[in-house]
Amino acid sequence: MARNVENTPSVYAEGVPCWVDAQLPDVEAGKRFYGDLFGWTFEASYGSATWALKDGEPAAALTRKLDGRLPTVWTVYFATPDAEALARRIRAAGGQVVLPPTPVGGLGTTALVTDSESAVFALWQPGSHPGFGTRHKPGTFAWAELYARDTEAANDFYGELFRDALFGPDAEPDFGRAPVSDVFPAEMPPHFLVHFGVAVLDAALPEVTRLGGRVQAPPFETSYGRVAVVTDDQGASFALLRR
Repeated sequence: MARNVENTPSVYAEGVPCWVDAQLPDVEAGKRFYGDLFGWTFEASYGSATWALKDGEPAAALTRKLDGRLPTVWTVYFATPDAEALARRIRAAGGQVVLPPTPVGGLGTTALVTDSESAVFALWQPGSHPGFGTRHKPGTFAWAELYARDTEAANDFYGELFRDALFGPDAEPDFGRAPVSDVFPAEMPPHFLVHFGVAVLDAALPEVTRLGGRVQAPPFETSYGRVAVVTDDQGASFALLRR
């Protein structure tokens, strides 16, 4: 599916968050929850994946969780022109490759990896699917925050891995680093939290609970906007962001 969207790059630079998906036990329930919350519509993609569309453009994917032992989570994908080479650099930097680079039809190549503190993220080497067709608007991806045990170690790891995306002249990182204990219990493992934009944060929270989700952390101020952490009706955590 080819779409051209104003102000959306056809190929994202390496280290830029370019896609998100949720692994859910019940994709149909996920469609009802997120369709009502964000105004998403849906169409079949590859395998068990369903694309979520906002105003007709790809905004995310919902995927059926094939193993009940796996967590119900949102995963952020970072763009790369070469998933194999980036996977090698991740290993060399102290991370792990959980799932090696794997083609996804003609859409692209993906890999599942961790950083040096075991926070999980994914890689995306584009084929016909570059990633988000729309972002930075209500109901679309807005930010990814890494909640780390050691933010200095995280800055070193990602700063070396994605230096141009974070610090280059055309940097558009769309993700930050913060201590886990800023928002979550100190014993929670390091993880990425996907943020979706909303027009009115205080109005979105009652919608989350009406749809069967819950509020994990009430609204708080950050350097990138006002945020609340919530879960959907199947337990997947994400954040709502009002810039």
